[in-house]
Amino acid sequence: MRTSRIPAGLAPLALGAMLMASGSIVECAFGFGQARAACTLQARGGAITRVVQIELDNVHLRRDDPNVPSDLEQMPHLRDFLASNGTIGSNHHTTPLAQTATDTLTVLTGLHGDRMGVPIGDGSGTFRSDGSVGFASAFGYWTASGGDGKPLMLADTGKTVPAPWVPFTRAGCDVGAYATMGLTLQDIADVATVLGASEARAAAGDPAKARTELVGVAIHCARGSTLCSNAHARPDLLPDEPGGYSGFSALFGHRHVQPPISPNSAVTDIQGDVIADDAGHPGFPGASETTAAQSLGYAAAMLEAGVPVVYVAIGDAHKPAAIAARRRSFGPGERDYVARLAAFDAAFKAFIDRLAAGGITAGNTLFIVVPSGNDRFVGGPPSPPECDGVALPCSYEATGAINAFIDRLLFTQRRNVTAFDLRAGNAPAFYIHDNPLAADPLTRTLAQDASKLTALNPVTGKTDRLAAMLADRAQMQLMHMVTASPARTPHLIMFGDPDYNNRTAASRADCATPPACVAIDPDVAWVGGDMAQIAGTSWFAIAGPGVAHLGQTADIPSHHADLRPTMLALLGLADSYVHDGVVLVDLLEANALPLGPAGGRETYAALARAYKTLNDPLGQLGRNSLALATQAIKGSDTSYQRYLRAIGAVTATRDALAGEMKAVLDGAAFARRPVNPAAARPLIDRAGALLNEVEELAGGSVAPADRPWKAASDAH
Repeated sequence: MRTSRIPAGLAPLALGAMLMASGSIVECAFGFGQARAACTLQARGGAITRVVQIELDNVHLRRDDPNVPSDLEQMPHLRDFLASNGTIGSNHHTTPLAQTATDTLTVLTGLHGDRMGVPIGDGSGTFRSDGSVGFASAFGYWTASGGDGKPLMLADTGKTVPAPWVPFTRAGCDVGAYATMGLTLQDIADVATVLGASEARAAAGDPAKARTELVGVAIHCARGSTLCSNAHARPDLLPDEPGGYSGFSALFGHRHVQPPISPNSAVTDIQGDVIADDAGHPGFPGASETTAAQSLGYAAAMLEAGVPVVYVAIGDAHKPAAIAARRRSFGPGERDYVARLAAFDAAFKAFIDRLAAGGITAGNTLFIVVPSGNDRFVGGPPSPPECDGVALPCSYEATGAINAFIDRLLFTQRRNVTAFDLRAGNAPAFYIHDNPLAADPLTRTLAQDASKLTALNPVTGKTDRLAAMLADRAQMQLMHMVTASPARTPHLIMFGDPDYNNRTAASRADCATPPACVAIDPDVAWVGGDMAQIAGTSWFAIAGPGVAHLGQTADIPSHHADLRPTMLALLGLADSYVHDGVVLVDLLEANALPLGPAGGRETYAALARAYKTLNDPLGQLGRNSLALATQAIKGSDTSYQRYLRAIGAVTATRDALAGEMKAVLDGAAFARRPVNPAAARPLIDRAGALLNEVEELAGGSVAPADRPWKAASDAH
């Protein structure tokens, strides 16, 4: 390093901030000053120099119990930082099944599931050539293969979706990632394909240590980055990237990331403890086990080493720190849950203070925070009834989702022995063996029989209907859940009663034979996929330069897919494809708007709102058509054939109209083409006409936005 006088002992971050403030020139072999100079973000006014995106696992803004402060309420330092420096949007939609993998990829790409390959959830089935079904995890590195041999992140082009770090690295910005799926290696299988045979052989000798040292951490480097100018770097291979992607390198795993970013000491969490797994191996402890202190500590280390763009994810706060010590996750207001959220909040305070001490603030850095998943607590009532979790801790004698063995119930109640596999959950996906067509009698009978299943609720003593809403392949197509690989598409998704976890049994014995077909599982306290949780009850936050200080607001309807285009529009960057989401212009200050929307902000916003009612998977069109699909699946074969013709025409019309609207919105956001009101109005009117048409088709079965599963269930 060559510079003017530098006091000894300054941390790299504080050193870089001091030198930039003083106007000194720094030439470093590594470090904050050099990396900052290489990164050329194009934000209007040049105010944004860094990006920090944080993914939270099932952290809720709304209260799970009316007396207990919500997850975010119990993290006041994080909440106040976001609300005072930007906007917290509370009218936010997740992906159709609110699963972590699909939510994460939608946020990372701005694409719905049909265009990024993972629409069903954290794991999905694939039809094999012999008619059987195989299941595989949806968590993999960006270039991983799916169970069908095609790219896991499968674009509608049949190739791998363009990687989210590419616009940054092409702009000269290194991109760090910690615990973020897709951006880091996810398992030992990724090691062989990305790092090569020699590291794979070494990993096979001690897989536990290899996971800690090679999985979960990565830095994708810009060309010529000094962080990747060493023996730890490997080629960053993206063979399907539009325009090619040669000459770029990356660091994969703590083993290769730690030496360049922290050569003289271990990477510690935000409280100063070495980040390690349960066995004490320094490195990545595991995605679900990662605490806020660990993720934020690694993020700070990357930022201090000069990485200007950092993605991190934080593990589930519902789960105990030592999973082996207690199997059940915490309920709202339980003492350990409150303590865990307090620890998360303390970590965020330390993170914010540490960054500010080095000059990284909401005045020069864009912060994006969004939860993945949106699980619902199943249990209660709490004891004592007046507990609030803070002054008076809660406890729960009865917790746990109700397990329902769908295959045994089908045999017992309907004498249906159709061979199928199930992706279990509150909204199970049915894969019928030999993959019959939608109108095949086998498919129709199974769907109708599933719609009629009931269960005696072991808590209330009442008889519940298990199926609330039903989506066949035609409805999945409309909801962007059918990918470029037909082998990945299930036959039926059953959106279930929110208290139930639907699954299959080891044998299909009659329910008169033990064990019970319906029983409480005390180890499952949170359930995902509930329609009432999915429809507009999640949240996001953006803070930093160019973001309006709106505090917490429900006035901006949003979806996970909107965050990517909004971020890139703020930064002056662009992807190589058209997003499914839109730029949320209502939360941007006038001087930060892209030039296209700036020329007609209200027109852009009106067109975007109309577009979202059509194209969001559970926008107004999606909800109404789901009610229509439920009605048709339960009806006669003749009415079902009429439905297939109608929904096919609706989907084709929607796709064409949404394509026109999307082209106008994308052109305004990324090609500086203002939205012409005279051109926008006919598009908005056509969207309204299509919505009216589907609502009329659905008739009285249309469900309100706040409780769609309940209304549809009552209607039938």
